[in-house]
Amino acid sequence: MLKLDQFIADLRASLAERSRQAMKEVVARAVSDPASVLRGLGEPDKPGLKILYKSPELTILNVLWSPGQITLPHEHRLTTVIGMYGGREDNIFWRRTPNAGKFQLEAAGGEALGIGDVALLGKDIVHSVINPLGRISGAIHVYDGPFLTVERSMWDAETLQEQPYDASKVVAGMGLPTGR
Repeated sequence: MLKLDQFIADLRASLAERSRQAMKEVVARAVSDPASVLRGLGEPDKPGLKILYKSPELTILNVLWSPGQITLPHEHRLTTVIGMYGGREDNIFWRRTPNAGKFQLEAAGGEALGIGDVALLGKDIVHSVINPLGRISGAIHVYDGPFLTVERSMWDAETLQEQPYDASKVVAGMGLPTGR
């Protein structure tokens, strides 16, 4: 079973290294045994975000994507490690392109993550996520900073124009109540 206290301690220790490769290796070890992660975190029964740990140096989330969920392109402004323990997460990577004095986005590649896969995203990466499955997909997302309070951007789905990140749009996309 995933021992959350030890997992957090290992990730905190990995921050002392100059490379974020150590952080990726900790997550890779965890998701290499998806059954252990499920025993430690529980079987996903509804979409959402669960905070497993947060500090100024490290944020760990259990992300449960809704069936068919699509996120808007967004950035994290932190190094991110994504480790899949259930289902699939298809990432589209975007690059900023100048357009009339502003920056828009254009697609620049992608990566499909399945069970046991791990991705390391640099702090400047812009991506969108699709859960192409008809069931919940589960992933551990690790950020090397205070993810929940970092000012960041997202891009409009139709115009690809940059705008401030709006968590309520993400919550609505997960099929969760918005409180309205």
